[in-house]
Amino acid sequence: MLNAEIKRAAVESLQIEMTAISHLIPRIDDDFIKVCKAILDCRGRVIVTGMGKSGHIGRKIAATFASTGTPSFFMHPAEAFHGDLGMVTEKDIVIAISNSGESAEVVNILPIITRIGAKIIALSGRKDSTLVSHSDYFIDIGVEKEACPLGLAPTSSTTATLAMGDALAVALMEARNFTSEDFALFHPGGALGRKLLLKVDNVMHTGEDNPIVEKGASAKDALFVMTDKGLGAASVVDEKGKFIGLITDGIIRRALHKDNNFLDEPVENIMFETPLVITPGRLAAEALSIMEKHKPRPVTVLPVIDRNNEPIGIVHLTDLLRQGVV
Repeated sequence: MLNAEIKRAAVESLQIEMTAISHLIPRIDDDFIKVCKAILDCRGRVIVTGMGKSGHIGRKIAATFASTGTPSFFMHPAEAFHGDLGMVTEKDIVIAISNSGESAEVVNILPIITRIGAKIIALSGRKDSTLVSHSDYFIDIGVEKEACPLGLAPTSSTTATLAMGDALAVALMEARNFTSEDFALFHPGGALGRKLLLKVDNVMHTGEDNPIVEKGASAKDALFVMTDKGLGAASVVDEKGKFIGLITDGIIRRALHKDNNFLDEPVENIMFETPLVITPGRLAAEALSIMEKHKPRPVTVLPVIDRNNEPIGIVHLTDLLRQGVV
């Protein structure tokens, strides 16, 4: 097969599937809205079922629902006929997928689902099919032709089904006011979860690990504290324990470059009086953003100051990077 023919076949496949998806747009109609409202009113779970390639697409649709605020799982129709129908309750909604609407494994379980009392949503390409006749709701996912040159392998039809499933999931997300924080809650192991769930409180150094010096302490004393804690900085407090500034190893190094007489001076004479700080409860990602955007150069530490203006912790850049906050 020539290179040009390979390219032509691939492009033609994409064009056919693109056309199939575009033909779904007029089907976002009153029936689609009824399906969305039925799912929103569902007191149970959305159970997706389908056989063969439709089953593979059904698994993806169920997974997308589950991760975007609609409790859902996939049920294999053949296994359902041999006991897994016990998963279905009268409070559930079953989305049954079959392009032909005649898949035996799917059709066989419809009467039992109806007897249980669950509602059935048909995703099918044939309105006059057995599946649709046994369903409470119908969404047309039919296509004019498959991208397969033989017209046999499910290609355009499965793409259209997946796209319609995504359309349902997105519409339900909007209706539920599903936020990025909600999404992160269901994806705690992912990068988004780390960004939206990890708080400053989770990564800051507190208690004995929180370097603090009093304003009357000498620069030498501050240097000992910073060396002991290993964070390269220390919060400076007044006699009431209120935060008044920050001393860093950078300040010490710059002062040493001139002379070492300052080591016996009070730390308040050389500290930053208005350093960048952050409050507890803020996102760790915010702390990283504050550090990176500081001009003229990024900073590596942020004191954590509570509502009483007391330094309750300190956040170091390496802790954020170690947690995968990027």
